[in-house]
Amino acid sequence: MKLHSFPVAISLLVLLHTFSPISGDLTSDRQALLNFASAVPHVRKLNWNSNASVCTSWIGVTCSDDGKRVIAIHLPGFGLSGPIPGNSIGKLDALRVLSLRSNYLNGNLPPDIPSIPSLQSLYLQHNNFSGTIPTALSAQLNVLDLSFNSFHGNISLPVNNLPRLTVLSLQFNSFSGEIPDLNLPRLKLLNLSHNMLNGSIPISLRKFPISSFVGNSFLCGPPLSACSVSSPSPSPSPSPIYLPSPPAMPAKQEGGKSKKLGTGAIIPIAIGGSSILLLLVLAFFFCCLKKKNSNGNSLLKVKATNGSAKPGDFGSGVQEAEKNKLVFFEGCSLNFDLEDLLRASAEVLGKGSYGTAYKAVLDEGVMVVVKRLRDVGVAKREFEQQMEVVGRVGQHPNIVPLRAYYFSKDEKLLVCDHYPTGSLSALLHGNRGTGRVPLDWDSRVKISLGTAKGIAHIHSEGGVKFTHGNIKASNVLLTQDLTGRVSDYGLTSITNILSTNSRGIGYRAPEVIETRKVTHQSDVYSFGVLLLEMLTGRSPLKASGHDDVVDLPRWVRSVVREEWTAEVFDPDLMRFQNVEEEMVQMLQIALACVTKAPDMRPSMDDVVRMIEEIRQSDLDNRPSSEDNRSKDSNKSNPQLGERRLVQVIQQIRAVSLIRFRVYDF
Repeated sequence: MKLHSFPVAISLLVLLHTFSPISGDLTSDRQALLNFASAVPHVRKLNWNSNASVCTSWIGVTCSDDGKRVIAIHLPGFGLSGPIPGNSIGKLDALRVLSLRSNYLNGNLPPDIPSIPSLQSLYLQHNNFSGTIPTALSAQLNVLDLSFNSFHGNISLPVNNLPRLTVLSLQFNSFSGEIPDLNLPRLKLLNLSHNMLNGSIPISLRKFPISSFVGNSFLCGPPLSACSVSSPSPSPSPSPIYLPSPPAMPAKQEGGKSKKLGTGAIIPIAIGGSSILLLLVLAFFFCCLKKKNSNGNSLLKVKATNGSAKPGDFGSGVQEAEKNKLVFFEGCSLNFDLEDLLRASAEVLGKGSYGTAYKAVLDEGVMVVVKRLRDVGVAKREFEQQMEVVGRVGQHPNIVPLRAYYFSKDEKLLVCDHYPTGSLSALLHGNRGTGRVPLDWDSRVKISLGTAKGIAHIHSEGGVKFTHGNIKASNVLLTQDLTGRVSDYGLTSITNILSTNSRGIGYRAPEVIETRKVTHQSDVYSFGVLLLEMLTGRSPLKASGHDDVVDLPRWVRSVVREEWTAEVFDPDLMRFQNVEEEMVQMLQIALACVTKAPDMRPSMDDVVRMIEEIRQSDLDNRPSSEDNRSKDSNKSNPQLGERRLVQVIQQIRAVSLIRFRVYDF
């Protein structure tokens, strides 16, 4: 019996040994990070504590999909200072990405960090690390960025043993010696500029641009200037051998003074003069280079994705002394600084009323939208006060939250989340070709209701003087489940767009065009135009390729007054069954919002209530439009939908289910 139980016990021990490290690994990772946080001072607060979940609560920490290991740490611009202690981050043996850039870390880089077997990306730029590159580097590394530090010594040969390396950035350090012949087949980006390297550039690296090597005074060979034939690379000069000078012959005297200097005096003078001249030339060269570099570093080259956008930058006015003054709002989990934005790859999303919007992709793959404001007409203090209100108002599920902002004399930037689904305008007027899936009625109502709730929150939370001022379909962004979120709110009061820009004029209330002042009532009018756009499928703005601009409220009123045909509604809506009554009721709400008299318009709270009543009245008594579309896709007949719509209109007029009024004929 004992002999039979022994193998079973051994099996249990093996199983325990196999599965026990799974829970212990995350515990070990937690402790390693706590050791790091306790040993390294930091300006920004880290919410790392043993009581919170590492994978869901700790800022800057990313875990694997199964939640068992820490695989990424992103702490750029956190004000970390001092050396990194050993046996802390280096113990995270499942770590893939480590970003500690733009901090104040110093000392030698612990060798257990770059040698983590799973490490793929290491971002340590813009610190003050010193010492040499550790000899042991992870073979999985594809990004190694040690730029803008104080590393010295030779570029170690272990770099040559990184077959996956695609990015090697070592610029602005103190590396010396010759560049090794690096055999890195996947290398796409190389920067060894502004070090103290010498010798000839290896043939394998001459394919990289001159910017990869500038700032190394004793480096030569393509793409730099050709090396000297006599001395292809500087080598240590042997100590000079001084021979005894022959006795100087007495010179002819004139006035008791010698007219010639001896050879022993001429040589030191010549050497000294040449040295002084060389120092002056080098000083002038480095001053010019520094000035040029400081100007160049403030630029962000933008990859424009459409023909109308010109390559530019959203940081050309950023002053060097102000580069880390990006102001984040409370609760924001994004970890980057302004310098990261200026270095990020970006593409132009479009030009709006307030300026140009860019999608910026940071080093770790984080995507944000940066809006470069123009025509800001207020001082810094007033701008900051308005941003405080904008930040507070943005805490609502139907509003795009503002994450951060930047203000300088020449540059004003806003940072928001990126929404891949796009805007309501894109879904309504984007792809009109074959294979297009039209926006169904339920989705349109959901988006409209969410937008109305967002605007109502702006009015109630911001106060009487706080308005949106620029409501339009392109400023309604959509989440993946088609929840409408309002963007670009609260900026009209600090910009001059009403007097300098005609964008969005199709949404503006008549009194705004006359007085240049926006109010809550004018916001209601703009929302009414947006509802008409959603119902008719027509844009109130001038579209590319079309010279005519539709005055949407006037056009709808004329159709309603004269004949009441289905022409007023988007043909894409005719395929959905049993929604005609809701469409007519929604049209009445829109017409009430675009009444010319501001005092006759409903409040946004009333609009929210009316839209909710429409949904509630028939939602339980009919299949969803999505069900109808799949069920009757082969039977859809626009003529039947039109006849049904006319019947609904007649019923509404006769029975007065809802009081029918056509405003401002």
